[in-house]
Amino acid sequence: AETARYSVPEEAERGAFVANIAKDLGLTGEELLARQARLVPEGEKQYLQLNQHTGDLVVREQMDREELCGQSEPCLVRFEVLLESPLQSFRAEVRLTDINDHAPVFLNKEIVLKMPESAMPGTRFLLESAHDPDVGNNSLQYYSISSNEYFHVYTQRRNDGGRYAELVLDRALDREQQAEVAFSITAVDGGTPPLSGTALIRVLVLDINDNIPVFSRSLYKVSVMENSSENTVVVVVSASDLDAGTNGEIVYSIVQNSEENLQTFKINPKTGQIRLKRTLDYEEKKTYEIDVQATDGGGLSTHCKVEVQVKDVNDNAPEVTITSLTSTLSEAAPPDTVVALFNVRDRDSGDNGRTTCELTGEQPFRISLLAADAYALVTSETLDREQVEEYNVTVRARDEGSPALSASKTLLVRLLDVNDNAPTFTQAIYTMVMSENQPAGRSLGRLSATDPDTGENSRVRYALVPPPTGSLAAASFVSVDAESGTVRSLRPLDYEKVPAFEVTVRAADGGSPPLSAHALLRVIVRDENDNAPVLLHPAPDSSAAAELVPRWAPSGYLVAKVVAVDADAGQNAWLSYELAKATEPALFRVGLHSGEVRTARVVTERDAARQRLIVLVRDRGQP
Repeated sequence: AETARYSVPEEAERGAFVANIAKDLGLTGEELLARQARLVPEGEKQYLQLNQHTGDLVVREQMDREELCGQSEPCLVRFEVLLESPLQSFRAEVRLTDINDHAPVFLNKEIVLKMPESAMPGTRFLLESAHDPDVGNNSLQYYSISSNEYFHVYTQRRNDGGRYAELVLDRALDREQQAEVAFSITAVDGGTPPLSGTALIRVLVLDINDNIPVFSRSLYKVSVMENSSENTVVVVVSASDLDAGTNGEIVYSIVQNSEENLQTFKINPKTGQIRLKRTLDYEEKKTYEIDVQATDGGGLSTHCKVEVQVKDVNDNAPEVTITSLTSTLSEAAPPDTVVALFNVRDRDSGDNGRTTCELTGEQPFRISLLAADAYALVTSETLDREQVEEYNVTVRARDEGSPALSASKTLLVRLLDVNDNAPTFTQAIYTMVMSENQPAGRSLGRLSATDPDTGENSRVRYALVPPPTGSLAAASFVSVDAESGTVRSLRPLDYEKVPAFEVTVRAADGGSPPLSAHALLRVIVRDENDNAPVLLHPAPDSSAAAELVPRWAPSGYLVAKVVAVDADAGQNAWLSYELAKATEPALFRVGLHSGEVRTARVVTERDAARQRLIVLVRDRGQP
């Protein structure tokens, strides 16, 4: 949270050494290189650069303190040092120390003053100020004038630290003796060596005008809102002169004590009304000192000061600057993982420049304050890519002005998949049917499992789970295509031996480590009529079975019972019996379902003693 502070002279050459940042951060050059150290400037331009191998901070581009900061002191170039893995941010600033690269300059090379010959010794006359953009000791320090009989110069200091010259009359003037006094004025700064600028002063001695103008106040203090439009009245100064005629007519003017004042303010020479020539900006300059001169028709003049305080208006919205952003984030990232670093700046002051940050909408992120106006966007809870794949996170900064101004920045954060979901079968039990004696390679159906992950984590492959040792080798009956989940028969099956079987199927994803799920595959073998009935009685190996029937046997007498079985199932095993052939067809009948052979009528003496019967047994299969 501390700010590292360094300094370098302005106009330093490119490559000039400023400091060794690695030493201050307690890191080696190798660590700086590995953590991809880089500089993020506060503004758009990069004046400094970091040598990742040595940790040296050097000048990238020459910096002119007066161009960057004007008269503001200290002149600071701020930046941040960003380190990756883990993400860290350090604030630093380089102070540009002033060098004496500007000499004082008078706006006018010749200054004409009109003074009455009645001016008393000790009278002071305000002189035009010289301008020196340097600061501190390098700025303008004092004025001197060349040797003459009538004047000496006195250097005064303003409230803002600027210096101006007052010409002091040492002895009375006599126009008849000398109508003009000329001498030079020199403005000298405090540099080493000192630089100076010179102008010529011509004092024109006027005939007696014995009353000088008098301002109603020597100091006018006013305040102006920075959003005041051009031509807005700032203040009206007023002076009076007891003389009559032209000697009592007053003309107002602004003394050229700075070029900035001349560009910003104008005065009505007759009314003393001061107006704006351009709009003001509190963030650029907060106070103006204007020297106003009132001159009567006889050439006598006096001056007053106008202090203009610029009042801040909330005319600058906060600025959100992203210094580092992790655009892709693992869904397994724990809470408080840093996603982005950003700064918020508001160029206004007071409440207008005081900012707060917030996130819009309900999202699993929060803002963490790192230092003044420096923030981190961190996760606030666990993430789940399967629910939300990406987030548009909007950071809104709002100031405390009235009305409040705000600015927003939207960050896109995409979640990277983690293999945190096992595949899921669409059914816990799959039932498929295959025909008895079905050729190998025929498709029985298809298994299906889904995985909500993405990429390889969601790629499902199927396999049969090997059965326990000693159990039916059902896994040798069917195969499962690893990619499609299609189940195929590996060999024909005999229903009479394997009417049905079950195998366990596994679906595994391509994650590391892989996750899997199991389902039960039940295969039912459909019976085919591939078995003819088999006779148990009479014995199939005997050519004929002999039965005895008494001559007195009545109708319905049980002669024999044919017993047969069929290894098939269902209709294929439903048996029916019929008399296929007989010596006396009318004498016997066979029970359709029982196989019982009975007499159809009473046996008589006329019936042959030997009767040959052929009983046909058939099943209900097709064919």
